[in-house]
Amino acid sequence: MTPRSELTRSLLSVLDGIPGLRPASPAPSPVGGGVPWNLDALAVGIDDDLVEIRVVALALPLPPLLRAAEAALSTALEGTRWNDARLRLVVTDVDDGALAPRSRE
Repeated sequence: MTPRSELTRSLLSVLDGIPGLRPASPAPSPVGGGVPWNLDALAVGIDDDLVEIRVVALALPLPPLLRAAEAALSTALEGTRWNDARLRLVVTDVDDGALAPRSRE
């Protein structure tokens, strides 16, 4: 496993624990259903000075959700060669469920 793939796995693990966001990965298709890797990894881009994670918002409002995600995901960069890299979260879509009216009980 390479350092980039280890970091990708770590970032996805942290993202999995953040309610309201999920990786923006392609939906599996019958043709691509048997791919031998985690499709969620396609939502993570790692360069020397930038780590970009594409996400789908499952909840609103976005600003506090993204601040919490940034804080949590930044910890995964600590102690790696990407410690000083910029972390960019890109919201590629908002899930329909996030837009549904909430009951006021």
